[in-house]
Amino acid sequence: MSEQRSNLPEPSQQPSEGSESIDLHAYWRTIVRRRWLIIPFFLAVVLVTGIVTLRQTRIYDATCTIIIDLAAPKVLDKDSVQEVVESGSGGYWYSKEFYETQYKVLTSRTVAQRVVDKLQLGQNLKFLGLDGITDPAELERRKARVDPVQVLLKNLKLQPVKDSRIVRVTYEDPDPQLAAQIANTLAEAYIAENLSVKTVTTQNASEWLETQLVDLEKKMEESGKALFEFKKGHDIVAASWEDRQSMVTQRLTQINDALTRAKVRRAELQARHDAIKAVGDSIDRAGAEVESLQPVATSMAIQTIKLRYVEARAECADLRSRYGDDHPRLQACEKKLGETRQGLRDEIKTALNASQQEYQETIQTERNLQALLEQTKTDAFGLNQYERDYLELKRSNDNNQRLYELVLKRLKDTGVSGMLQVSNVRILDRARPASRPVRPDLVRNLVLALVVGLLGGVGLAFAAEALDQTITSQQQIEEKLGLTFLGIIPSIERNKDGTAQDLVVHTQPKSAVAECLRAVRTNLLFMSPEKPLKTIMVTSSGPQEGKTTAATSLAITMAGSGTRVLLVDADMRRPRIHRIFGLENRAGLSSLILGEGTLGSVTQRSQVSGLDVLPCGPVPPNPAELLHTAAFQRLLGEMAAGYDRVIIDSPPVGVVADAVVMGTRVDGVLVVLKAGKTSRTVAAHAVKQLHDVNAPIFGAVLNDLDLSDQKYGQYAYYYQYGYYYGDKAKEKGAEG
Repeated sequence: MSEQRSNLPEPSQQPSEGSESIDLHAYWRTIVRRRWLIIPFFLAVVLVTGIVTLRQTRIYDATCTIIIDLAAPKVLDKDSVQEVVESGSGGYWYSKEFYETQYKVLTSRTVAQRVVDKLQLGQNLKFLGLDGITDPAELERRKARVDPVQVLLKNLKLQPVKDSRIVRVTYEDPDPQLAAQIANTLAEAYIAENLSVKTVTTQNASEWLETQLVDLEKKMEESGKALFEFKKGHDIVAASWEDRQSMVTQRLTQINDALTRAKVRRAELQARHDAIKAVGDSIDRAGAEVESLQPVATSMAIQTIKLRYVEARAECADLRSRYGDDHPRLQACEKKLGETRQGLRDEIKTALNASQQEYQETIQTERNLQALLEQTKTDAFGLNQYERDYLELKRSNDNNQRLYELVLKRLKDTGVSGMLQVSNVRILDRARPASRPVRPDLVRNLVLALVVGLLGGVGLAFAAEALDQTITSQQQIEEKLGLTFLGIIPSIERNKDGTAQDLVVHTQPKSAVAECLRAVRTNLLFMSPEKPLKTIMVTSSGPQEGKTTAATSLAITMAGSGTRVLLVDADMRRPRIHRIFGLENRAGLSSLILGEGTLGSVTQRSQVSGLDVLPCGPVPPNPAELLHTAAFQRLLGEMAAGYDRVIIDSPPVGVVADAVVMGTRVDGVLVVLKAGKTSRTVAAHAVKQLHDVNAPIFGAVLNDLDLSDQKYGQYAYYYQYGYYYGDKAKEKGAEG
């Protein structure tokens, strides 16, 4: 059916609900339409906020500014005296952890308890919030349940100043004097707590160091005594163990060097000894072999005697040649030569014996040195055997000595640093009583109430809009009900006596209502351009939705185009069309179905040219059964044959079955929906009932649309149209 619709330029061009574009005008229309929901909510929020703010207790704050350094001022030389509690100055993460720790200390129960005790806040009823209790018993019970420390911490705030060592300590209280006093006392308590921690820690360290010093002194005495006894027992009292080790090592080196030299000397003398031993008896003969021996060849005495021997032999040879063998001088010379030869032999023997003796001495020396070396090695091994025990005793004694000196120095440092009362915290600015309360802030709360009230009211309006399940737009008809949108019927003002103006289309043909009905008529005619529509049933989902007015107005509009129209009142339960036109209802549709009279005799002419009316007639007890009869079917055919258009006003679909029965017998059904009143659920159920019996539905008309309501701003051009022609009519009336 939607393909047969005519293009409705006004409503059909509006974006659908699923469009991505944002319709700001639609939002504004929603706000304007729901203004009577937004305004009370807005005023209520502002009024309640103002009252609550004025009734709240005035709270004053006071801020004390302190500086927290990483370390206290260095009064003593840090290289000479080291304090027990050392803050130090680490890197970024150390500083961050240090300050976070200090913030926790500032807000700890320990520091708060100092403030409570110093100012006696546990007895301050105003501070505890119990000053309004007059009953002593109740007051004592309440005081027992209130923790003054918790009350103080609840109203305490810390605000570290970024990129600095400054911290703001703020306290809030109804009494500005007390707030300043608590803030200052808290800073002082924090400084006192830091000093107390330092003092207690130093005192505990001193006591521990004194205990350790006594133990170390005893251990040092015992280890020294053990070392002395060990040295005494091993004869190393005069010299240290290291000196004795050095002496033994030096002796080993010297003996080893002497032994090496002895061995070398023995090797040298060994060859001479062997040569002398090889000569043997030839020594007496003093041959060349003997003279070549090193002791002989190198002896000056032997060489001297040998020289005299040679001279004596030369002399004897000369005397022999001159005097002969028997000459006394020759005999004396030969005697002298013999004595010289004997002296040479004796000297050679003496030299060789001395060489042999030297060889034997060298062997004995080597043996003695070897024995001495072994003895020295034995001494060295014995010394090494006791070295471990000695070193352990000496190390223990040295460690005890070193620890004793270290603890003694630390004890002195602790005693000196413990006397210092210097803190790393100092007060920069003391808190002063405030002259104005920090809260409640009436101006700020009212501004906030204005914002919250406005936003809340708007949100409430849109929530109400989202919860509104009534039909209000073309998009809802097309998307929620699946029907073709045929047009709108604006709201029709009632007469002064309260009756409805059902003939406004006839009496005001240039009004917005008439223009809208003409648009509906045109859309209906275009629904079936090839096959003319004869019978059209007008119905609604429920009562009081304007279907009778819509049927009447549509019939008048169609008659105005020059066609013969029959308006049939088929609502045989609550007939009303005869009253609209001022006609009699003695005979009508019910009479014709029962065979009483003819169509021409029962129909009545109306004051509208070309429009005849078939009243309901007597109300039957069983309207649905009458509509099921073949007589009604024949009557519909007769109506369609006698008129160009037959407009049937039927009962609501959701109330009785009459409309469902008639829907199967007409050319098409027009559903009337009342804007802002018809429920989507009820309308969907009615449409489903018609679809279930295969009733042809042309589409739906949105009735009773208040064009002045911003909710229906997309149809504002109808309002402008009616306003324009309404003014023209008034001008003509004035002229006439």
